[in-house]
Amino acid sequence: MSPHGTRAPALTAAHHEYWRRTRLLTLSLLTVWATVTFGGAWFAVTLNEVEVFGFPLGFYLFAQGTLIVYLLLIGIYVVVMNRLDRRYGVAERR
Repeated sequence: MSPHGTRAPALTAAHHEYWRRTRLLTLSLLTVWATVTFGGAWFAVTLNEVEVFGFPLGFYLFAQGTLIVYLLLIGIYVVVMNRLDRRYGVAERR
């Protein structure tokens, strides 16, 4: 029941599939984020033994590489969610 005393419409199979795909996308991207963020920190000492352009690799990856990965994750999320929204008829009108 909604706060106004009316029943909310039941979710269709398409709605369930939309939310399943949305959760799968979100979980996948969060897994990549956690791996990049915490995996890089875990191996930072080992990575710092290698130098790139005069900087330790661990520093270089955190200063540049992770930012690029984060931007790619945001871009992937936007593109895939826009496709899902159009496919399931929930896209915003422009």
